Amino acid sequence: MSNLTSSPAWLALATHQREIASQHMSDLFAADSGRIQRCAIDLDGLFLDYSKHRITAETHGLLLALAQQADVPVWITRLFSGDKVNNTEARPALHMALRSDAALFPAAPGRDVMPAVREARGRMLAFATALREGGVAGVNGKAIRNVVNLGVGGSDLGPRMAARALRAFAHPDMRLRFVANADPADLDAALQGLDPAETLFIVASKTFTTVETMSNAHRARAWLTAALGDSPRVSSHFAAVTTATDKAGAFGIAPERLFPMWDWVGGRYSLWSSVGLPIAIAAGTQAFEALLAGGRAMDDHFRAAPLDRNMPVTMALLSVWYSAFFGAETSAILPYSEDLRELPTYLQQLQMESNGKRVNRNGIGVDYPTSPVLWGTAGSVSQHSFHQLLLQGTHLVPVDFIVPIHAAVSGAGEVEAQHTLVANALAQGAALMTGAAATDPHRSSPGNKPSSTLLMNRLTPRTLGMLIALYEHKVFVEGVLLDINPFDQWGVELGKNLAKAIQNGEPGALDPSTRALMARIAKSRG
Repeated sequence: MSNLTSSPAWLALATHQREIASQHMSDLFAADSGRIQRCAIDLDGLFLDYSKHRITAETHGLLLALAQQADVPVWITRLFSGDKVNNTEARPALHMALRSDAALFPAAPGRDVMPAVREARGRMLAFATALREGGVAGVNGKAIRNVVNLGVGGSDLGPRMAARALRAFAHPDMRLRFVANADPADLDAALQGLDPAETLFIVASKTFTTVETMSNAHRARAWLTAALGDSPRVSSHFAAVTTATDKAGAFGIAPERLFPMWDWVGGRYSLWSSVGLPIAIAAGTQAFEALLAGGRAMDDHFRAAPLDRNMPVTMALLSVWYSAFFGAETSAILPYSEDLRELPTYLQQLQMESNGKRVNRNGIGVDYPTSPVLWGTAGSVSQHSFHQLLLQGTHLVPVDFIVPIHAAVSGAGEVEAQHTLVANALAQGAALMTGAAATDPHRSSPGNKPSSTLLMNRLTPRTLGMLIALYEHKVFVEGVLLDINPFDQWGVELGKNLAKAIQNGEPGALDPSTRALMARIAKSRG
């Protein structure tokens, strides 16, 4: 047994789980009149109801003991103090600085990152404003009205998700598209109907060597030159977000169109930075500033709230409770909002790239599950897809329902439709918990399936910022509880390195099956 699984807090939870495993949530509600009030956290327009979970007051106390044993308060302080919490890369994790309005945010003793953050933010927002106002022109003098973001991973998923979520704030004359796949069909589809003279490409790559992104960038340049001529002035149709300003300059991108990234920000935490340029272009600078403000509000709560009233800590403890002690291998994110359709995909990277590890911080193999597999899509469409498994299947799948109470756009038809949507969300949570008895076993549903409900008054830039930061901090706390580093992703690097070997025709280091596949492909290509 590892130090964690043999620890007092862990063993107490394991014993307690065996004692309450057969209890039904309906009985827990019947026995506890104060359950609904106690199992809820209300934070400035974001309300978490976690009463529909297989926990008692004793469970809550034992989970908090696990958090104390793991020194969660100490780790929160370390995170915000610029300590090197990313121990395998000897770096701090300072994504909170990107949304900070503080005068000082330490990255190390005597080093403040805020001057660089403020300068980059100001330049980025000024450029976004100029684009929205028609003040940025291409090689032929026509105003840029189309923006195509070329990125992958964190340089794509975050801004793609947020831009869609904030569609209500979109500029009516701007078109924004995203390309991430190395498959040429992705870029080809994005370029359909666009005038090259009115199109700007944002190349978002920390190293400016990302294979998928640079392949698309070179194809984008070829598309532009075919229409506008092979002139150095074609570079006016590009901007870049990168740390490798020398490489971006060699590509031909002007210095004033280069926006920085930093090695103390992981890609999946970077939408608050210049990586969020597409968000500012799509929704406007005021919306982007409100997004940052929402993230700051969650930061303040995370730092100050006691563990038993701390929203990210509570959600992290519940996740570990089910994955480690109930054997739940997956969890589902179900936003009842079409604008949040991309949120589950974004959170997949945040959750699984962060905590999908098999060794602890000291490099020792773990004997407990780490990250659950996260999946989901927008409700109520999901009800006609996989809710059958959630309600009557054999898997235990904890669910997060994310529900805006009011529609983003008000109107008689929208109000009634939103009422229908909210009713469906609440009904699914109720059905998962209570189930239904029936003499026909095919119609019987056992219930006792856990879920959380996150209510927001309305999906706004601020509440979106709060929601994103909530899940960022939840994932961090899970890493602390499980003694793993959520800020590296060495497994991703393995796949990249093998892809390079295959593309370069270097089969020697590869397995026999892959070499045989390479030979067959080579034969097909002639």
